Amino acid sequence: MKRLGLLLIAMMIGTAVHAGSNSMNIEDTVVKMKIADDITMDDAVSSMKLRANLRNMKLVAELPLSKQIESMGKEARRMEIFQFCDPLTAQRMVEANINFAAYLPCRIALVEDQDGKGWLVMMNLDIMIKGATLSPELKSKAIEVRDALNDIIQAGANGDL
Repeated sequence: MKRLGLLLIAMMIGTAVHAGSNSMNIEDTVVKMKIADDITMDDAVSSMKLRANLRNMKLVAELPLSKQIESMGKEARRMEIFQFCDPLTAQRMVEANINFAAYLPCRIALVEDQDGKGWLVMMNLDIMIKGATLSPELKSKAIEVRDALNDIIQAGANGDL
């Protein structure tokens, strides 16, 4: 489990990780979806919030990073982090292994690219689910959270309500 934690931390900060003769690119550790051309970034955010509510995922924090950068006198393309959580599952995961606390809550980033297009990006939870030692019940809960987050990011990218 310690190796998994170190691997995920290294991947999250954007470094290539070498495990024996294998390497992993940061692109392989995320789920990334372009927001549809006819969907505004604000509409994508609204869709994610609505879908999260339907999936019983709590929006526990919003971090407007680009606004923080602008308040420091710098120009910034839009960048916001939305943190979603299933609090009861989170509690059970941390009770099973305190190291899971480092991955809470689950995050979806809204990022504006250099062409003004919006993207939604989140960690690929399959990596954690496959690499962690979980009871069958906790693994099932982790899969439910992964599926809910995939549904949230897809709703945002497509503007679904």
